[in-house]
Amino acid sequence: SVIAQQILTITTGKKNGATKFHFEGSYLELNHNANPFITMNPGYAGRAELPDNLKALFRPCSMMVPDYAMISEIRLLSFGFEVARSNAQKLVKTLQLCSEQLSSQKHYDYGMRAVNSILVAAGNLREQLGDDPKWDETKIVLRSVNDVNLAKFTQEDLPLFDG
Repeated sequence: SVIAQQILTITTGKKNGATKFHFEGSYLELNHNANPFITMNPGYAGRAELPDNLKALFRPCSMMVPDYAMISEIRLLSFGFEVARSNAQKLVKTLQLCSEQLSSQKHYDYGMRAVNSILVAAGNLREQLGDDPKWDETKIVLRSVNDVNLAKFTQEDLPLFDG
């Protein structure tokens, strides 16, 4: 691939200790402190694999799955929620159950992107409702889960989600 050839040119220049190098018809100064990195999420919808000649230029590094409940708790606290821990745990458990029990659809997403969308919706809803006594924090989070997800679900999955 073109990018693999470009990265190889830069890497070769760095290995040779060059201060300037020939790059695509120009001579450029080489910054030895600069490095290329690739962040991948294999298996994620819409992502393509890297070409083999590009893969060969990088070393793999494993990452851990983030603690969605802890991140959710902190985000809820930042929005002013007082019962953040249990609501965060319920939110994450709901998305986990959805991923396990609902049908597999390309447009379904139960990862951090979905968690963040729900948290932002909950924060906005909390701000709109203020201290309305009809709306406790659990109802606000539940409403946000519904608002963000219901439109995405197929007709077959809606009864399963409603429980």
